[in-house]
Amino acid sequence: MPCSPQCPVNRGRGIAQQSTGKQPSQLDIADLDAALIGAFLDHLEHERGNSARTRNARLAAIHSLFRFAALSHPEHAALIQRVLAMPPKHSDRALITYLTEPEINALLDAPDQGTWIGRRDYALLLLAVQTGLRASELTGLKCGDLHLATGAHVSCHGKGRKDRVTPLTSGTVTTLNSWLSERAGQPASPLFPASRGRALSRDALEHRLNKYLTIATKDCPSLTEKKVTLHVLRHTAAMRLLHAGVDTSVIALWLGHESVETTQIYLHADLQLKEQALARTTPLDSTPGRYQPPDTTLAFLQAL
Repeated sequence: MPCSPQCPVNRGRGIAQQSTGKQPSQLDIADLDAALIGAFLDHLEHERGNSARTRNARLAAIHSLFRFAALSHPEHAALIQRVLAMPPKHSDRALITYLTEPEINALLDAPDQGTWIGRRDYALLLLAVQTGLRASELTGLKCGDLHLATGAHVSCHGKGRKDRVTPLTSGTVTTLNSWLSERAGQPASPLFPASRGRALSRDALEHRLNKYLTIATKDCPSLTEKKVTLHVLRHTAAMRLLHAGVDTSVIALWLGHESVETTQIYLHADLQLKEQALARTTPLDSTPGRYQPPDTTLAFLQAL
């Protein structure tokens, strides 16, 4: 099974060539044993300076190749299983960035709602913070994706070609109703158009966000300590749900996560929840007490 130049293993062609004496186009699956794959991964980390996360991404690509090879070349089953058994490297998970309520308010106050662009951007930012939609989902919204009557929600075509429905708060509904009336577009028209009528691009969205962050920082200096992107607004929506006591399985559905495990990052990031859990524990130096039932409980038990 020769490897193509696009094969992920060919990114370590120097190592493979040095080990086997073959050009990348001449490599066969039998040449790519676990030892060579391990040497390639170490090369990425120690010589090219890649992070453990990048190393694991390359290993995942190699695993995909070998899972395909397992179906096509069962004669190499033992070699393939040894490669597939190679575990990812543990890496420290960075805490996510999200906005606090004062920071959210400062950001939403930044657009000039006396202008058409300001009203559009305010509606867009409010929707992003409340729903946690991805940037691609926001830019892809059509006027017909909003349903603002009873059971108000927004429908979007999400990651992995999956449709998702996200509820809207009454405040967001009021803002979007006003925007839809002003927008006066057809159901298939972009909900948030540029000045020429086309949907805003992701770059345009990032540009608008950065502009408003500059304004918001004047009233909320803590924003200077954070690198705020559109994805941070998605994290912010998730953290607001978590603070409101929403279960992580519901948050996973809300955000369109494939697995609840993905949503666990918000639990790790939330110091406030950890402090609340600590406050509910018994202090180590407290004296164990004895339960004293009230008189009503004693009377009830005696009557049994």
